[in-house]
Amino acid sequence: MATQHTAVVPGTVHLVDVSGAAPAGAKMRDGIQLVPRPSDDPEDPLNWSRGRKMLALAMVVVYTFGTGLPMTLQYSILADITADTGISTATLVEGTGYAFLLLGFGCLFWQPIALTYGRRGVYLVSTLATVPLMVWTAYSKSGGEWFAHRIMLGFFCAPIEALPEVSIPDVFFAHERGAMMGVYVFSLFGSNFLAPLIGGWFNEAYGWKWTMYFGAIFAAVAFIILFFFMEETMYFRQGLEGLEDEQDEIAAAATTTDAGEKGEKSSSSSQTVSESPAAIYVKPTLSQKLAWFRKMDGRPTYQHMLKTMYMPFIYLYQFPIVLWAGFIYGINLCWYQVLNGTASPVLANAPYNWSSGLVGTIYTGPIVGAAIGCYWAGSIADKFTLWLARRNNGVREPEHRLWPLLVTAVLGAIGLIMWGVGAQHHAHWAVLAVGLGILTASVVAGGSVALSYNIDCYKDISGDTTTAVILVRNLMGFAIAYGITPWYTNMGLQNCFIMAGFLALGCTLTFLFMTWKGKDLRRASAERYWKYAAESSSAH
Repeated sequence: MATQHTAVVPGTVHLVDVSGAAPAGAKMRDGIQLVPRPSDDPEDPLNWSRGRKMLALAMVVVYTFGTGLPMTLQYSILADITADTGISTATLVEGTGYAFLLLGFGCLFWQPIALTYGRRGVYLVSTLATVPLMVWTAYSKSGGEWFAHRIMLGFFCAPIEALPEVSIPDVFFAHERGAMMGVYVFSLFGSNFLAPLIGGWFNEAYGWKWTMYFGAIFAAVAFIILFFFMEETMYFRQGLEGLEDEQDEIAAAATTTDAGEKGEKSSSSSQTVSESPAAIYVKPTLSQKLAWFRKMDGRPTYQHMLKTMYMPFIYLYQFPIVLWAGFIYGINLCWYQVLNGTASPVLANAPYNWSSGLVGTIYTGPIVGAAIGCYWAGSIADKFTLWLARRNNGVREPEHRLWPLLVTAVLGAIGLIMWGVGAQHHAHWAVLAVGLGILTASVVAGGSVALSYNIDCYKDISGDTTTAVILVRNLMGFAIAYGITPWYTNMGLQNCFIMAGFLALGCTLTFLFMTWKGKDLRRASAERYWKYAAESSSAH
């Protein structure tokens, strides 16, 4: 099967009907082809009503906040935890680095289970496990203990990094993915920015331990909501994205042949040929909907599930685009880590001398910036991609989605330099807040574009390639979490962040190379991709 499709470039799809001559089997909406093509099953998530789809997206947001917020409540209260426990700030930040490391490697365990037995159960286990681990956090007395629960939180919360990137394409079409992925990325970073704001004021009112208890309560409430309202979105469909037109031609040829054979038979026989019975689709019962995991017909084999635990490493080697997407997402995570690693030390000391509550308030800027970045990389990028597809005879190339990075590259550099130089020269706090907001808009947009680009390029193995992207991202996040404190301590805030600003600019501008050579890289990987996609499909 792999050799049959080597001429078809992965990720290149006919998305817009500009000539009014859409393929016979295409399903259209407002002149846009629906990719992937939905089945006739009303329980196919692609066929759900708009309200049901938005509820599914809302549950992804609830999960993301339910685990992401508790994990990051400590960012604005590091000084208070250090004062009470004696654990150094450097150790606390290092523990965050270990959590990010496990957030990446934990995907190797959870993602194959979710792709085989369902997304819902993995979401529920992850959220429920967060509750006791947040309670344990409140009892931390040593660096080793801090490392232990950060590592376990990283492992159990790992689905937050890669599973929503599978759940969203389960439900939404290609032309909608950017906007919906933007909502998820906003939730991911937004929860991480809202947490220090809440944690700071909660700490002032009740102390840092009760702040951790609040995180446990928050996760418990999220678990209850998810248990009753999150639906399973796993669905095994026939065919591969990008081959719809080819499959239509094969089906049309088969239909023509069958019609000819039937005509010959009918001319020599008066017997009536009965039509094949229509497929019968069964609506799941309430008990089936509430089940944590589901054994669906057509699911991957157990052997294939084990194989997907190491496939992300192979994809990083064989698909340069996946490696690059991980790099872009990772470089943006680095600046997010820089923000969290320096906000409390800068603002809690002279000349600002802010309380933990006020330190948390500085995250208002990043929350606003995250919303702007989400809109830029989501709705605006989707519309821009459709515009470029129309200019390209209706054909969408994944590289069309990369152009918003031109703005985020500049914004990232400006935000980093405003924060570092402003802090070095004791600028007004509003300057720092605006700088952080600009930086966050860049970080969120960059991460969202990287994720969407990876999925657009290799949709039918995106469950595994997303894990590969997260591995690269979190390895980079771990490295920067480990090194940010000595970096700015030795270089000074101004020099450190000027260097970071130009690094951000240079790294993000590598997208220009991808707009030039991205399709060539996808074409060169076509044989490998269709082989893996076919193996994944046949394992169902």
